[in-house]
Amino acid sequence: MKRNARLGLRFFVVYAGLYLAFVLLNAFAPQTMERISFAGVNLAVTSGMGLIVFAFVLSLIYGVMCSPEDQGNESERGGRS
Repeated sequence: MKRNARLGLRFFVVYAGLYLAFVLLNAFAPQTMERISFAGVNLAVTSGMGLIVFAFVLSLIYGVMCSPEDQGNESERGGRS
């Protein structure tokens, strides 16, 4: 269980860092975020959607990397969390 918590915390720190960079860029360099980046959409919208997709991908990776045997051990003991 501790392994899963550490992995989740690492993913959180990575995502929080990217989000902080996004917010700071919007706050201190808004002209950069106005540039058209993809299909006529500005960089702010593109990077915001990228953050959402990245969060989804991180959650899928976390779900795959969490060991299923930890869940099996809990059910074998008959305990609930």
